[in-house]
Amino acid sequence: MQQHAWLPKLVVAPSFVLGLAFVYGLMAWNGYLSVSASRLLPNYEFVGLEQYARLWESERFRVALANMAVFGTLFIGGAMAIGLLLAVLLDQKIRAEGMLRTIYLYPMALSFIVTGTAWKWILNPGLGLENVMRQWGWDSFTFDWLVNPDKAIYCIVIAGVWQSAGFVMALFLAGLRGVDDSIIKAAQVDGASLPRIYWRIVLPALRPVVFSTLMIVSHLAIKSFDLVMALTAGGPGFATDLPATFMYAMAFSRGQIGQGAAAATVMLAIIAAIVVPYLYSELRVKK
Repeated sequence: MQQHAWLPKLVVAPSFVLGLAFVYGLMAWNGYLSVSASRLLPNYEFVGLEQYARLWESERFRVALANMAVFGTLFIGGAMAIGLLLAVLLDQKIRAEGMLRTIYLYPMALSFIVTGTAWKWILNPGLGLENVMRQWGWDSFTFDWLVNPDKAIYCIVIAGVWQSAGFVMALFLAGLRGVDDSIIKAAQVDGASLPRIYWRIVLPALRPVVFSTLMIVSHLAIKSFDLVMALTAGGPGFATDLPATFMYAMAFSRGQIGQGAAAATVMLAIIAAIVVPYLYSELRVKK
């Protein structure tokens, strides 16, 4: 009996120890580097909050945070809205549902590097959409967002929503298929219209799916790196920098490990600010 009690713990122990060391251990190490004098190489001289003070004084980091707010809001809102709309449409038991579901979900099978490269070609004024439209006779058509510092961030939003909306659709569709059909049929017998049924009955029943999807998409938004690097590389200038690309540039390109660690810690704090209240609410409900 004792062997049966300890065997599961013994099997799980290696992965638990490795996760503790290589996830939380590295997080703790990064936190210490953020309060050290590290530059090109780690330097464990304690300097307090000096790295954070320099971080907040950096115009580039402030631009990265502003871009994060714009990108996060539009990416999360756009992916969830389009994903929900596609899920509702597919939930009507339309023909070729399997094929459409595969088409919508396919972009998620691509890496963000492939997505960024493809959309870089599509949005390039000399090669993509603008060039095609002018060849078709629309000589005055312009779409130079990719090289416009004020609009380049929206190109990242377009590419991100295109890739993630299908994944959100799959999550919502699974939730919709889990709603009891008898409730919907009862509402139809009472004369409720289909939009009203979804708004009043179905969507409230999807609350757990909505929160789970929100957590996943928010996580994707905050740690976005490869999509930006493939599409704009943070440019023009640093107009499309996000905290993840700023952290990489500081830590690995400009020899400012302390600054990069401070930026990574700020990103961790942003993720914690989103995840911890959700976990607290879920655990409180279960109690």
